[in-house]
Amino acid sequence: MQQPHNKRIKVIISGGGTGGHIFPAIAIADALRASVADLDVLFVGALGKLEMQKVPAAGYPIEGLWISGFQRSLSARNLLFPLKLIHSLWKSRKIIRQFKPDAVVGVGGYASGPLLEMATRMGVPSLIQEQNSFAGMTNRLLGGKVQHICVAFEGMEQFFPKEKLLLTGNPVRKDLQQESEALRAEAIQYFGLEAGKPVILLFGGSLGARTLNRAMEAATALLESRPEVQVIWQTGSLYAEGAASSATAALPGVKAMKFIDRMDLAYAAADLVLCRAGALTIAEISMLGKPAILVPSPNVTADHQTKNAMALVERGAARLVSDAAAVEHLMPEALALLDDAEARGALKTAIKQFARPDAAKHIAEAIVEMIEK
Repeated sequence: MQQPHNKRIKVIISGGGTGGHIFPAIAIADALRASVADLDVLFVGALGKLEMQKVPAAGYPIEGLWISGFQRSLSARNLLFPLKLIHSLWKSRKIIRQFKPDAVVGVGGYASGPLLEMATRMGVPSLIQEQNSFAGMTNRLLGGKVQHICVAFEGMEQFFPKEKLLLTGNPVRKDLQQESEALRAEAIQYFGLEAGKPVILLFGGSLGARTLNRAMEAATALLESRPEVQVIWQTGSLYAEGAASSATAALPGVKAMKFIDRMDLAYAAADLVLCRAGALTIAEISMLGKPAILVPSPNVTADHQTKNAMALVERGAARLVSDAAAVEHLMPEALALLDDAEARGALKTAIKQFARPDAAKHIAEAIVEMIEK
C-alpha cells in the first residue's frame, strides 16, 4: 500500500496456541499498523495458551476464551468441550458487540473458530489465514462463510472455494528477514562457536521434539569423530533436563540449550537446519534460503507436516527424513549433506523460490480492501 489508510479501522485477530500461529498474527498486526494511520487492534486467544503472554509482550491487548481442542482419542476432557464451545461463542459475540470491529481475521488455533463463526453470523467481514498445505477442519468449515482465505501453498482449492483464495505466503517476523556477514559474526560470538567451522542448527519448537533430541543423543560417537562440526541444539523445555545431561551435550562443539531467544542469530550461524515441518518454520527457512532436512511431526492433524514438507521436497527445495527413521539416519544424512557444498547450494537456490517476504503486507492490504468494499 503506497499511502497510509486514513479512516479509523478496528480489527480483531483471533487464534494462537503455538508460535506458529502467534508470530504470523503479530506480523499481520504490525503490517496493518504500518499501513493504517488510525488503527485499533484487539487479539482474541485461548486462556492459558502462549498467546496470552506473547501478544501483550508485542504491545497489543488480548482477550481470552475458555476453549480447547477436541481430543481425537477417548478423553474425559471431551465432556467439557460442548460447554466450552457454547461459552466461547457467547463471549465472542460479547467481544464483537463491544469492540465493533470492521474486520475479523482468524489465524488458526482454538480461539479462531468460535470468534470467526460468530463474526460471520453477525455480518462482520472476515478473513482466514491458512498456514498449512493441508487445511484444518475448523478453517474448512468456515471457508465458505468468510470473504477471503490467505494461503501459503498452491493447490488449496481442494479445501476452499477457489474464488476466495489469495496466495500470500506466511508472514515471518521482521527480525528473521535479513542476514549479513556481520550478523553471522555476531551469531558465532553469541553462541560461543568457532568461526570458519560448519554449523548445524537443530530445533523442534519451544517445547522440543523427542525424536530430534533422541537423534542427537544417538549421534555422540559420530559427532566425536567429526570435531570440526558444531551444533546449536535447542532441546525444548519438555526435554531440557535429560538432553543437558547426555553425553552429546558434553561434546565441545555442541551448544545445547532449552530455548533459543535469538533465532535470528541461530539461523545466521547455521549452514544446515534440521527441524520439524511446521508452516512457520518452512516460511522462515525459505525466506533465509537455508538448506534443510525436515523431520515432519507424526503427532499433527491429518499428517499435515509431511504434506508441508513434500511441497518442498518435490521441487528439490529440502530433504526429508521420516520421524520413524530419524534417530538412526538424521545425523548421518546431515553430515553427508554438510560435506556436499553443491547439494546444499542447490537446496538453497530452490527453497528461495518459496520465500514471500511481503506476506504480512499483502494480507494487511487484503484486510483493508475487504473493509472498503
